Amino acid sequence: MSVTRFTKSAPKYVAVAAATTLLLSLGACADDGGGSGGGGEGDKPYVALVSKGFQHQFWQAVKKGADEAAAELDVEVTFEGPETETEVDKQLSMLQTALDKSPDALGFAALDSEASIPLMTDAQSRGIPVIAFDSGVDSEVPLTTVSTDNVAAAAEAAKHMVELTGGKGKIAVLGHDQTSQTGQQRVSGFVDYIEENAPDLEIVDTQYAGGDQLKSADAAKSILQANPDLKGLYGTNEGAATGVVKAVQELGKAGDLTVIGFDSGKAQLDAIKDGVMAGAITQNPVGIGYETVKAAVAAIDGEEVEPVIDSGFFWYDKETMDDPEIAEVLYE
Repeated sequence: MSVTRFTKSAPKYVAVAAATTLLLSLGACADDGGGSGGGGEGDKPYVALVSKGFQHQFWQAVKKGADEAAAELDVEVTFEGPETETEVDKQLSMLQTALDKSPDALGFAALDSEASIPLMTDAQSRGIPVIAFDSGVDSEVPLTTVSTDNVAAAAEAAKHMVELTGGKGKIAVLGHDQTSQTGQQRVSGFVDYIEENAPDLEIVDTQYAGGDQLKSADAAKSILQANPDLKGLYGTNEGAATGVVKAVQELGKAGDLTVIGFDSGKAQLDAIKDGVMAGAITQNPVGIGYETVKAAVAAIDGEEVEPVIDSGFFWYDKETMDDPEIAEVLYE
């Protein structure tokens, strides 16, 4: 079966390694509540990266890509983030600490786009170039944003929802947050596609659970119990999608409705293999980490960078997940 790849750019980097390699790479970032500390003490250019967290395997893969770029480009990189993607204040504190280390460049994935604006202005006043990654910031300070085209990716998820449900009936959305651009776009891209292309497919509920698996499972159960005739459920990130799977399994509804997710992770891959989840969108997290550091080094060297660096995405399901081009960007 042919594989459709969705991307506007084709970054060059090595493929995702085995899961054990990803987990071992976290040893350097286990301090300070989930992230690495220190940095900026050597002679190499120093790039500080502040992510949304280490709650999901996605971020482990992003760190791996950043480490690969750091080794290739001979720069020092630190990578940190809060334990969960709901700890906005902790992330902002980490961002402030990173700025105070006077890095040569900063990479930032915002949990709360608006809340981070003052610190973006602070970085600009210090002459520190900023590269946004995964999720943009409502600020003109970042020189570029390295990310998935989340609107297009969510629309692709919606397209498959329409096909798999026959375009009729009730569906619902379980989002991971309402404050990041990523969270907003993965809902709006999905909803807009349904409204424009499937008028007989009704979105009866949209809830948010912070990307936490247990909270997402509870929210999904609530949706399913209120709508016993639901035909489909879409989860917008690894935690949300895994929570939907848990809810469907615990309520004995596996196979009764179409479940579509975003990201990968072992739980989602297993659910697709078992037929509980129809399919999902996978991003290219190693590519995001790699391209973020690459753009940061370019900025340090005074080079221009594209305003948006699209890292690409794939739709995958049981039939295509073992295809080599897709398998190399699945993270578990």
